[in-house]
Amino acid sequence: METRVIVVGAGPVGLLLAGEIRLGGADVTVYDRLPEASGESRALGFTKRVAEIFDQRGLLTRLGEFRQGRRGHFGGVGYDLSRLAESHHGVLGLPQSRTESMLTDWLAELGVPVRRGHQAVAFTESADGVELVLDGPQGRHRDSAAYLVGCDGPESTIRTLAGIPAPGWESERGMYMADVTGIELRQRPTGEHVPGGNMILATDLGDGYYRVLIHDKSLPPHPAGATFSDVADAWQRMTGESIHHGSARWVAAFGNGAGLATTYRKGRILLAGDAAHPTPPLAGWGLSTGIQDAANLGWKLAAVATGRAPEALLDTYHSERHPLGEQLLRNTHAATTLYLSGQEMDPLRAVLRELMDDENAAEHFAGMVSGLGVHYATCTGDHPLLGRRLSPDLTLDLPGGEHARIAELLRQGRGLLITTDGLEEPRTLAAGWADRVDTVHGTWAPHTAQVPPHPLEAVLVRPDGYVAWAAPGSGDLTAALDVWFGPARVAAGL
Repeated sequence: METRVIVVGAGPVGLLLAGEIRLGGADVTVYDRLPEASGESRALGFTKRVAEIFDQRGLLTRLGEFRQGRRGHFGGVGYDLSRLAESHHGVLGLPQSRTESMLTDWLAELGVPVRRGHQAVAFTESADGVELVLDGPQGRHRDSAAYLVGCDGPESTIRTLAGIPAPGWESERGMYMADVTGIELRQRPTGEHVPGGNMILATDLGDGYYRVLIHDKSLPPHPAGATFSDVADAWQRMTGESIHHGSARWVAAFGNGAGLATTYRKGRILLAGDAAHPTPPLAGWGLSTGIQDAANLGWKLAAVATGRAPEALLDTYHSERHPLGEQLLRNTHAATTLYLSGQEMDPLRAVLRELMDDENAAEHFAGMVSGLGVHYATCTGDHPLLGRRLSPDLTLDLPGGEHARIAELLRQGRGLLITTDGLEEPRTLAAGWADRVDTVHGTWAPHTAQVPPHPLEAVLVRPDGYVAWAAPGSGDLTAALDVWFGPARVAAGL
């Protein structure tokens, strides 16, 4: 086999996934049908949890300067993030193209090849691998791997070839999106309703560009492309303002349909991102969910592909992420209904605004949107943090007077066992997994005001930052290590 894993699709999801697989010790190659990155940026940022995922790999600072949102919203109905005990602030105004460029550079450092201009056209699956057929610059060729992952967007070729349906709802209306320069607009960052049940959005991107988004009932459900003249005509029709004197660096047209793959894994074929849950661009939800797919799948796929863990570990990818896809589909439907409806929805908007004034309700909505509310029920036990992410900002005081944030301890994409208060037994039990789990001893640093919200004497953290075992309250540590990291290695000399 030329590679252990093939990833099809070089968007942010495919690129992060490839990096995670490589960190996990498996070889990986990325193919993309476009000869070069499109430069389009349908998503202008990502959620708090995605920022944490990038932070865990040391990637967040590589993105340069960006803004954080002070308020959140669900379908245009806002809530105040500053009232919440924990920060749920997402990243705003960051073009997707910058994220893709950063991840591409990271893969180059890791030695992961990204081969552009290669269109997947067929594959065959056998008991021990997958052979992919591609049309590339030099003609048709084949590549083989242990596993194949489709990260190739809403119209996923890999999903179609695998025969995996993605039921949902058909598009009912078209939309235009463009980044426009040479104009000045009043900002409408969370959208503004206009008569007839239409909605427009405008936000200043800096560097002389505005993001313009138009939801127009008069557009066909599946618009076949668009020109800047189409966008400018629609904007004038909606607002009475002319932007015809401007110019666009890119224009996109799409519908409001959405779907969810019935399975995220079919044998040696897996799906992530829009290939698994095609949704219209809405506040970066689809991108953010896809990045979390990649963070969940990458270390598992590497462990199985390299023989360190059994196939059963891959089944947890579907069982953990598919329910989040269902939530995404439901929330997208609800939010777009609020966004794209007219005055007839004002009573519901008013009720939701009242609800958002309740701190518990605001925290629930914020947790869904930010990704901080994710709870993986596959991590079992009695500790309240089981199956939840361990905040990357939690800090340990280490022997010798040094300090370390959880994010810094997860840089290499390995498991992490933390012990405190002189506990020796967990470290002894974990010795058989030293090739894939780092062990750190320290004390939580109360002087940083970043301490666990519940008593935590010891904790086993998965490479994606989620708690797999915790003391007190989680039972057998070796059982958790075996489930999430495969059988212990045989000690030398035994």
